[in-house]
Amino acid sequence: MKSVSEKKAISPWNYKPWWCQPWSILLTGTSLIGGSWFLLKTVWITVLVAIPLLAWMGFFLLVWPRLMLSSGALDSHSD
Repeated sequence: MKSVSEKKAISPWNYKPWWCQPWSILLTGTSLIGGSWFLLKTVWITVLVAIPLLAWMGFFLLVWPRLMLSSGALDSHSD
């Protein structure tokens, strides 16, 4: 049995592919929001693009990792 000091911190990001890592989520979201502004230069369209993208980014960067850790689903994979 491992002691507390020997246990590695469980990260839900270790179980996701490269295209679903925090850096790729941030890069994709900011590129799409910035791209809509760069192409159209219209505030209201950029806001319409930004709202669902920010919700998507917020969910996958803030909510999803906490849900995975609190669910205990990763505990069985850490052995």
